[in-house]
Amino acid sequence: MKILVIHGPNLNMLGQREESQYGVLTMTQIDNLMATSFPKHAFTFFQSNIEGDIITQLQGASGSFDAIIINPGGYAHSSVAIRDALILCKMPKIEVHLSNIASREDFRHRSLTAAACDGYISGFREHSYLAGVFLLEQRWGTNK
Repeated sequence: MKILVIHGPNLNMLGQREESQYGVLTMTQIDNLMATSFPKHAFTFFQSNIEGDIITQLQGASGSFDAIIINPGGYAHSSVAIRDALILCKMPKIEVHLSNIASREDFRHRSLTAAACDGYISGFREHSYLAGVFLLEQRWGTNK
């Protein structure tokens, strides 16, 4: 399976952010953990702090990837444009978050983008990403 992993704003700062919310791993360490935990899949990792760059990645995903795992970061709560781009992607999509956004500030409780995905995982730090890959395998198979 070819999986596009999109990391949104500020995720490039993992390892320097609040450890109690995000854990101790850097974004690169999370990427490496995914690749080594699921060696039969081909991962492409992308990070941007820019909404339009994330939209461009989503628009170009069809035909190149079998699935998407996205952590839209703060854009989850504000970006109708990323939500619309996710809707246009006709492939399995899972939204993940490192922190448990339901236990955080009120403005984080609602994700605009999660409803445009097939599933949503929150609160398990780096394991949220691993669970996303596992669930892609379980629901959509590993025959690709």
